[in-house]
Amino acid sequence: MVFASGENSDAEAGCEMTGRERVLALLDGLPVDHRPLMPITMMFAADQIGAKYGTYALDHRVMVDAQIRTAETFSFDHVSGITETREAPDCGAAVRYFDDQPYAMDEQNARLANKATLTTLNIPDPHSAPHMQDRHRGLALLKDRVGREKLVEGWVEGPCGAAADLRGINTFMLDFYDDRAFVKDLFEFVVELALRFGRAQLEAGAEMIGIGDPAASLVGPALYRGFVWPYEKRLVDGFHAAGARVRLHICGSTRRILEDIGRLGCDIVDVDSAVPISLAREKMGPNQVLLGNLDPVRDLLNGSPESIEAALSACHLEAGERYIVAAGCEVPRGTPRENMRAMARYAASH
Repeated sequence: MVFASGENSDAEAGCEMTGRERVLALLDGLPVDHRPLMPITMMFAADQIGAKYGTYALDHRVMVDAQIRTAETFSFDHVSGITETREAPDCGAAVRYFDDQPYAMDEQNARLANKATLTTLNIPDPHSAPHMQDRHRGLALLKDRVGREKLVEGWVEGPCGAAADLRGINTFMLDFYDDRAFVKDLFEFVVELALRFGRAQLEAGAEMIGIGDPAASLVGPALYRGFVWPYEKRLVDGFHAAGARVRLHICGSTRRILEDIGRLGCDIVDVDSAVPISLAREKMGPNQVLLGNLDPVRDLLNGSPESIEAALSACHLEAGERYIVAAGCEVPRGTPRENMRAMARYAASH
């Protein structure tokens, strides 16, 4: 088997691949020297350099140092610009900031507490709006420092996640029943915002865009198929048209929407620990690349190196060869370093 360029792959030639090469080869159906390793790290990464998470989430220089240190220490194949939402604060959302934990949306003062406010909102320029600009700068720095060795991943909020940030998640869920026309108008706004933000991240040097849409697991299959799926599809197709690879991350149980997710055309689909990876493979077919689904707490935080390697072996067996090693969601703060090394050891030996 050969690369598209016609040159023999490093895996076929017996050479060690870079992390970037490894991920891209797997996505293209080409040989790899071993499994790619792409866990989500935020608070864990900040701890690796002794940084407060509040600073990590708001200062791209801290995020870059933490991502690179973590990726190099534990042999990750990627670095990521994922942090708390950057879009909502730049749209004027009320946010509660904390010194050393994730910041939170102030739902009591939601930006769209009054639905009519949506008609007055303008999409901020991701090149100049301060929070989005900070991620843009971070990705450019990641690309410059490790972009030849590691795949650089950008991140945007998906339609449900972004809408919930602006409207308040509880109110937004009621909107599906009370005012579906408003939901569609809100989705139109946040999807266009995500497309502009994602394209700016690609300009900065990202090669993959992650779409985080955790609230999508809460709406049920009918609402997902009728309302959410078309907008996630627009994001996937838009980023593909811009030359990006696309990763989808939906936290929680997606059992009832797996088949629909499989029709989005994502390059990578994250499978959280609430979903058997065997079911994801059954519903999405043999060609979809799956990532996960090690339980972040039970397996990774509280497990042993031996139990982690056994759990990953079971995931790998059920997922097949179109599989990337990771936990089902973010690596928890306080995860023992030997447990992270066990995950890296499994990836490197399979």
